[in-house]
Amino acid sequence: MQCIINRRAQFSASHRYWLPELDRAENQKIFGAGSNFPGHGHNYVLYVSIAGELDEYGMVQNLSYVKQVIKREITSQLDYAYLNEIWPEFKQTLPTTEHISKAIWDRLAPHLPLVKIELYEHPELWAEYQGKNMQATLTVKTHFSAAHRLAKPELSLAENTEIYGKCARVNGHGHNYHLEVSVAGEIDPRTGMLVDLGALQQAIDDLIVEPMDHTFLNKDIAYFAEVVPTAENIAFYIAKTLQEPILKLGAKLNKVKLIESPNNSCEIYCDNSAKDEDTNNLKQPILVAN
Repeated sequence: MQCIINRRAQFSASHRYWLPELDRAENQKIFGAGSNFPGHGHNYVLYVSIAGELDEYGMVQNLSYVKQVIKREITSQLDYAYLNEIWPEFKQTLPTTEHISKAIWDRLAPHLPLVKIELYEHPELWAEYQGKNMQATLTVKTHFSAAHRLAKPELSLAENTEIYGKCARVNGHGHNYHLEVSVAGEIDPRTGMLVDLGALQQAIDDLIVEPMDHTFLNKDIAYFAEVVPTAENIAFYIAKTLQEPILKLGAKLNKVKLIESPNNSCEIYCDNSAKDEDTNNLKQPILVAN
């Protein structure tokens, strides 16, 4: 029986985004405040996922061994370190979140049957690496508040209530939505970036957060004049809106996750095997309700 187990670890480290072959203005343009001297730090949270068959003891790997390997190969070296100088791989390629996750994979792979590395720089930015050369995924988390009403205009209040329950009440209701946007791409061998993070965050703010925050979606967003703003439809709209702008940044939209409440969330996946110019390659939403 195949099983995946996950081990959490953490370390605190600092780094600086700076290419010596560029002048200060060029570094500032590419990396923003991340280029400031002498650097900045993070409390990194690491999740190591490994897979295998269950042994006679009901384990994939002895967790004591997994813990020892992660400590020996990763956290004992990186904790309270200046990343740019601690490992040779960070001298050629800058220690961005996505490149650190790849470097951790490369160092753990000889010892553990890895399937995924997740590295959180902070709760609103993390990278995922699965051993695919220079390919990685970067996720940005943000939020907005909005109201909506779930009702089809051609149906009566009683009919809408039958379908949508309390969500069909005529004056609507609101949510504090949490949004996760994941993009996939190739890690640049020099900058360590798979996408311009500042440009990605700006696109999300300009196209999604600012237009949707503190709105009544049914009336303030033209798309929802004809489409019922369920969590699934909102997530689909966000994915459709962001797909082309992200492509222009040199990455591909991988996933949009919309968390409507602690009990309900929705995920939209992109089919990145489709042609780049195809903006209709969104997979059907997955609704998670607890």
